[in-house]
Amino acid sequence: MFPIRDHNPSGRTPYVTYALIIANSVIFLGYWALFTDPAALDAFFERWALFPSHISQGYGYTGIITSMFLHGGFMHLFGNMLFLFIFGDNIEDMLGHLRYLLFYLASGIAAALLQYVADPSSAVPTVGASGAIAGVMGAYLLLFPKARVDILIILIIIFKVLPIPAWLLLAVWFGLQIFSGIGSAGAEGGVAYWAHVGGFLAGLVMIAPVWLARGGPAFWNRTHGQPPHPAAHYALGRTHIPRAGTRQNGRKDPWSRH
Repeated sequence: MFPIRDHNPSGRTPYVTYALIIANSVIFLGYWALFTDPAALDAFFERWALFPSHISQGYGYTGIITSMFLHGGFMHLFGNMLFLFIFGDNIEDMLGHLRYLLFYLASGIAAALLQYVADPSSAVPTVGASGAIAGVMGAYLLLFPKARVDILIILIIIFKVLPIPAWLLLAVWFGLQIFSGIGSAGAEGGVAYWAHVGGFLAGLVMIAPVWLARGGPAFWNRTHGQPPHPAAHYALGRTHIPRAGTRQNGRKDPWSRH
């Protein structure tokens, strides 16, 4: 299951969110052709990705920033940008454009640092925006815990859209990151779960002053945990989606994605 939209309209145009989606997409398309040349792709990531082992040796610090604009494949990019599109506009609305951009970057830096602390000797390159996006999700959890989020549930050939409160989706997601991070200790490649955890916690901490300035628990009491404006409503209709098969070759990822 994965989220497809929330019922929380933004009060202003989320220019920074749109710009981040465009920047990540354009950068990915800029090196997309390298996926047909593993050696060239490795050289590219060697320069721009985050390598914890490089940080431990005293270099490669630029990867803390640049890695959050790189992705390990189209679906990796699509999933991250979908989460950013759903949750980013409301946090940008609350913080304003510039503060939101700084918040996003700070979340990404915190994510990279926790990933480094989790395994400082790792020579696996880490790429992905989801550490920064996890910070946005942490902020969303604190500000709009009961905002409705539509999730798409796929069970073989059954497709169902189900609205659930944001706190449930985000709390389950965060719990899975911790559980998976503990379970993947020492693994080569895969998903950088601790980057997700670091970004999420950083987002919660950094948004806390905004939440407190609006009354803290009193803010929740006034809105019952809902967005402080009318929720959006979407008409749901029945659709017929043909069944499609997929096949994977089982090749292990040579980098960590987040």
